[in-house]
Amino acid sequence: MIANNKTNPSKKKRALIVLAALFLVSALLPLGISAYMRASVQDLILTPEEAASFDADAILVLGARVWDCGAPSGVLEDRLITGIRAYETGTSDRLLMSGDHGQHDYDEVNAMKTYALDAGIPGEHVFMDHAGFSTYESVYRARDIFQVTTVLIVTQEYHLYRALYVARALGLDAFGVAADRRSYPGMPRFEAREVLARVKDFIYTLIQPLPTYLGDVIPITGDGNATNG
Repeated sequence: MIANNKTNPSKKKRALIVLAALFLVSALLPLGISAYMRASVQDLILTPEEAASFDADAILVLGARVWDCGAPSGVLEDRLITGIRAYETGTSDRLLMSGDHGQHDYDEVNAMKTYALDAGIPGEHVFMDHAGFSTYESVYRARDIFQVTTVLIVTQEYHLYRALYVARALGLDAFGVAADRRSYPGMPRFEAREVLARVKDFIYTLIQPLPTYLGDVIPITGDGNATNG
């Protein structure tokens, strides 16, 4: 009994060391994946001037919050302004608005298309992906539903790293333009959540699950009004 009592503190110490090591790894792994993702795509972020010479199949504008009145939030409006300017400078003659329209009373993509139409973009050049429920799904569906192979992605910089990583991992020739045109409330919270989102999409790009919806092919070379609804 005395010998067993003497060994218990040593066993407890080893167990604590193992637990501490596991905790440290679990804390550092997301940060490591996040840093790797950023570093692997940082050279793919273009200035608006550089993007003008990139001949893309489409400009993919990723959705964000729409207010109850149907107006885009500041985050989304800046993405739309940036995407429309890329269209106007000749990056592509197709805009793909991808966002959440999973409920009748919440509709990002029609708000996005309306904004583009109000800016003078022809309706046939503006496609809507009503099932872009996540960054991964937006990119996956751009490839498989809209037959996009080269794409300019538009979103804020903190989000652009992940979007570009996913696009490249899914085989797209992708570059991006950051849509940071103002200061956004809550950015520290968004950036903290983004670290975990990068881990999730890092795993998704390894296993490549199907998106929530697929459906019929709608070539981006066709008429964007085919996506109205």
